[in-house]
Amino acid sequence: MDLLPHIKELSRRTPSKILFIVLDGVGGLPREPGGPTELAAARTPNLDELAARANLGRVTLVAPGFAPGSGPGHLSLFGYDPFLYQVGRGVLSALGLGVELGPGDIAVRGNFATLNPDGTVADRRAGRPSTAENRRVLAKLREHIREIDGVKVELFTESEHRFVLVLRGAGLGAQVHDTDPQKTGVEPLPARPRDGDDEASAKTAAILNEFSARAREVLADEPVINGVLLRGVSARPRWPALSELTGLTPAAVASYPMYRGVASLVGMTPLEVEIGADPDAPEGKLQTLRDHWNEFDYFYLHFKKTDSTGEDGDFDGKVHKIEKFDELLPQLLGLGAEVVAITGDHSTPSVMKAHSWHPVPLLLHGPNLRGDAAARFTEEEAARGALGDLHGTQVLPLLLAHAGKLQKFGA
Repeated sequence: MDLLPHIKELSRRTPSKILFIVLDGVGGLPREPGGPTELAAARTPNLDELAARANLGRVTLVAPGFAPGSGPGHLSLFGYDPFLYQVGRGVLSALGLGVELGPGDIAVRGNFATLNPDGTVADRRAGRPSTAENRRVLAKLREHIREIDGVKVELFTESEHRFVLVLRGAGLGAQVHDTDPQKTGVEPLPARPRDGDDEASAKTAAILNEFSARAREVLADEPVINGVLLRGVSARPRWPALSELTGLTPAAVASYPMYRGVASLVGMTPLEVEIGADPDAPEGKLQTLRDHWNEFDYFYLHFKKTDSTGEDGDFDGKVHKIEKFDELLPQLLGLGAEVVAITGDHSTPSVMKAHSWHPVPLLLHGPNLRGDAAARFTEEEAARGALGDLHGTQVLPLLLAHAGKLQKFGA
């Protein structure tokens, strides 16, 4: 059910502020049967104290059994039903980098990869190279690949192993399957149109296959980054913005382009974050919040490394990232938001090294809470919370209601 038209009808402006924190991929699973998840294993005295005076629940982002991508997971949390509002990863990454996408332009998310001599994938992320290394290799590709069959090819560094490919030309379609097989030991997939009769998407697929082949030739002398994997082929959709739906003045504090992109797509203002060697370091994000606190009434704050460590299968590393967030929490609470919520856009259990379908815990602190049996911000405790089991699209109206920004429905 699309709640956005009803939210638009009932929303009102108030001076209260909402701080919405997304710990990417924070949900997990035990490392061994009967053991704790990453959240339960972490030492989190500040989260524990907040949980004791908050309400908790569990959130399914898409549907039971569906493992969400980061895009659908975030859209769900922002109130946009991911089945109704669909967009590819390429557009999200491009928008996050500030790339202008016009009608007919196609954006694609790329991974640098390591391929074996037989052409099979050895490492889907090429050892997670530095962003500086990404820029070097991408410059090499730009020098040799600028146009394919009359279509302009533009390449942009995202971060680490990630890059964005934008195609600009006539007659292109976006309904194209990924080339990333999502596993090692097999060859990259050919780009194929989803519908064999779709000539525009067939043209895009042919160009992407040619790009992949040329990239292998150009990178043949590279010791690690010698191939590319492509996914999220997409064109920019046009959707109603959160500000017109809710009356909010929403801002995004995120350092990774993809998350800045999904925030931009729903009309948030992406704020600049001063980052050093670690894009997820909290100091720059905290300072950005402080600098802009009086300008907006809704802040989406994103932390990535709880997901990256899960995808790397690093249980202890994910625990450490959760504990680092816990150390930051008192300063975030000190900003004085009337409503604070903490959740994830999906689960990324370290034992699976991938996104999973498991619900994520949600913590909600603000006025007008009920009694709650949950004592910690963990998956198990969230199941005991007063919020119960929710769909991701129900999070936004909850935040608005507790902030006094949602009027009564019906007579």
